[in-house]
Amino acid sequence: MPLNKTVVIAMSGGVDSSVAALLLKEQGYNCIGITLKLWDCELAARNINRENDLRQLDSANDAKMICAKIGIPHYILNFNRQFQKHVIDNFINEYIAGRTPNPCVQCNIKIKWEALIEKSLEFGADFIATGHYARTHYNDKLKRYELLRGVDPKKDQSYALWGLSQENLARTIFPLGGLTKAQARDIAKKRGLHAADKSESMEICFIPDNNYKRFLNNAVSGLENKFSNGNLIGVNGEKLGKHSGYPFFTIGQRRGIGKGFGKPMYVIETHPSKNEVVIGEEKYLYSKELTAKTVNFISIADAKSGVRALVKIRYNDSGSMAAVYSIAKDKIRVVFDEPKKAVTPGQSVIFYDNDKLLGGGIIESFKK
Repeated sequence: MPLNKTVVIAMSGGVDSSVAALLLKEQGYNCIGITLKLWDCELAARNINRENDLRQLDSANDAKMICAKIGIPHYILNFNRQFQKHVIDNFINEYIAGRTPNPCVQCNIKIKWEALIEKSLEFGADFIATGHYARTHYNDKLKRYELLRGVDPKKDQSYALWGLSQENLARTIFPLGGLTKAQARDIAKKRGLHAADKSESMEICFIPDNNYKRFLNNAVSGLENKFSNGNLIGVNGEKLGKHSGYPFFTIGQRRGIGKGFGKPMYVIETHPSKNEVVIGEEKYLYSKELTAKTVNFISIADAKSGVRALVKIRYNDSGSMAAVYSIAKDKIRVVFDEPKKAVTPGQSVIFYDNDKLLGGGIIESFKK
């Protein structure tokens, strides 16, 4: 049993964080439930129906009831400003730069770990914990914390955690890493937690209607007028029509391009400086190489000598074998064994050795 060890649990009111808190309490930790208020309606989506605020209130109330059931204290912390700066503003700026960001990765790095760990120290906590399906292991030989996939392949969330530092991993507990989602729900049902059958939210938390275009137009005054009527061009530079603004397109997109091309067409790339969207047949979506920036190595120190790895370029990607090379302090070059479809700047690239997450970064460019 942990001796006088205190852990702060990030609690959303859902089944995963609820079971994480329950298990830690049963293991003998001094547990503190924390719900993070991450956005306000006006700063985020400008949703006049206040839907976002109501969703947050429901989640906080659910978390409070779970903590009362378990018998641990519960607090709500306001991280509005940090979330706006590091997640929402980054999301907007990346789209305007012609990239497709992953806000959940940014939120994990800047909010759920860096900011929460800093705040947890005020509670005298030794660790933080979340309901993520992932595992950690300390490698005595390498003197490094390793990040491993969760045992449930359908729920593994290690992809979104590639940015965690060694210092952050040293202070992190993942109680659900060795469980399947079905097992977690079963524990919740047997312990009488009302979150046991709560459905999961799949959309981005601050865009509940999943309408990125509406969100960007609301967030940036005059955005659509500024970038509408740009040129749709073919892979050889020929003009094929007009588009509604490059920020509203992402690589691999097929819908919303227009009709009358005589064959399926996809977004191949965007040229923000020219307000151009390049479209072409599916065969033009494949790339042999990519470069990534803001790279964080976890289970290894670097890839200066080159590393063979299974590489994922998006969350639902099953992965492809490739060689990974360090080309600067925080940059890598990835060379795929076979050309990879729809490599998208702004998305995260992650590389694995079996279940071990070696590291990750943000895709910067690709090479056909």
